[in-house]
Amino acid sequence: MEFWHGFLLITSVHLLAAASPGPDFVLVSQQTLAKGRRTGLICSLGITLGLAIHITYSVLGLATLIAHSQPLLTAIKWLGGSYLVYLGWQGIQAKAKKPVDLTVAIDSDADISIKKASIDTSSTSSILRRGFFCNVFNPKAPVYFVAIFTLVLSPNIPLWQLAIYGVWMMVLQMAWFSTVVMLLSIPAIHRRFQRFEHWIDRVLGTAMIVLGLNLILRSR
Repeated sequence: MEFWHGFLLITSVHLLAAASPGPDFVLVSQQTLAKGRRTGLICSLGITLGLAIHITYSVLGLATLIAHSQPLLTAIKWLGGSYLVYLGWQGIQAKAKKPVDLTVAIDSDADISIKKASIDTSSTSSILRRGFFCNVFNPKAPVYFVAIFTLVLSPNIPLWQLAIYGVWMMVLQMAWFSTVVMLLSIPAIHRRFQRFEHWIDRVLGTAMIVLGLNLILRSR
């Protein structure tokens, strides 16, 4: 298969896969609507980095092994389902934010900067991990990549070409979720949802629990 033929196939197939509703989409939507554009983009980056794990083991030929091993698939479903339930439970426990007390005294501007930097670093890594593990524990991924790397692409494709395809899939993934984040963070839309932030967390948290339990029950 010629390079550009494969490139177009990868582009069309992966865009459709990325756009299909699933745990990643629910998580990015929840993070963006509840916490804003920055959080949504960081979460999207975590999901994209998770995709790199699936691409790597697929290139190494392990995707076929995983997809055809019932014990491995069952273990991944339990891990993925449990993680979604965990994320959903955190969302369900969300509470309405209390007004910030501006009368609290802070010693100096330097203290404010140090504390803000510490909080930002902590929250960034936490959001990144959340997106990463949400994607890594998706049990549908091995089956999907078996289809991509054995049906759409030829098994004789050179490694450099597979690497380009893999990086391109990550670019497409990030581009799609960045578009979702930008749309959901439009000021007029975001302001409307901001008043109901804790309810958004609860509703989407419930959706994640349903997805997680569905994975667990189907693995039995």
